[in-house]
Amino acid sequence: MANLEPLSRDEIPEFEPLLEMVEAVMGFVPNSMLTMARWPELLNSFAGLAAVVGGPGSVDRGLKHLVALMASRAAGCRYCQAHTSAGAVGAGVPERKVAELWEFETSESFTDPERAALRLARDAAQVPNLAGPEHFVELERHFDSRQVVELVAQISLFGFLNRWNDTLATHLEGEPTAVAERVLGPAGWEPGKHGP
Repeated sequence: MANLEPLSRDEIPEFEPLLEMVEAVMGFVPNSMLTMARWPELLNSFAGLAAVVGGPGSVDRGLKHLVALMASRAAGCRYCQAHTSAGAVGAGVPERKVAELWEFETSESFTDPERAALRLARDAAQVPNLAGPEHFVELERHFDSRQVVELVAQISLFGFLNRWNDTLATHLEGEPTAVAERVLGPAGWEPGKHGP
């Protein structure tokens, strides 16, 4: 059970255009956003930031989802792991690659640029933060400074979402749960406190 229940869409008609847009992109409306709607200014601000950070950029969309999944896995947020695995699959990342994420250092499914980005995501999402100069030396071999900013922004956005959803025990929606159970489940993923 969530520590704070999300509002229903009927309770927030002023957000219906935003929620319709999110639903068109994701296939559902995240309960995290319906909880944020209790503070309308927060939801509006979050939606703007998420649209910029998660939207089109100079970094491959699939890699951005994998970076978010890695950060969420390192932080331990199963809600965000489900969302980002579903996002990665939806962006065309092969399910096998998503399933092998934690073995990115040795899996042949990953390229050197992806490994550099995933190393940063894994280490930056930990507390204390383990990102150091060596991460950026490696990133500079594969990404320009704009792309590095985009990767760090993605990790940072999910830092907020990981804390938000794990603290509130946000209840997982059906679509991302089904993907996570299928793709991450064999490696031990369970919804934990985000389940029914």
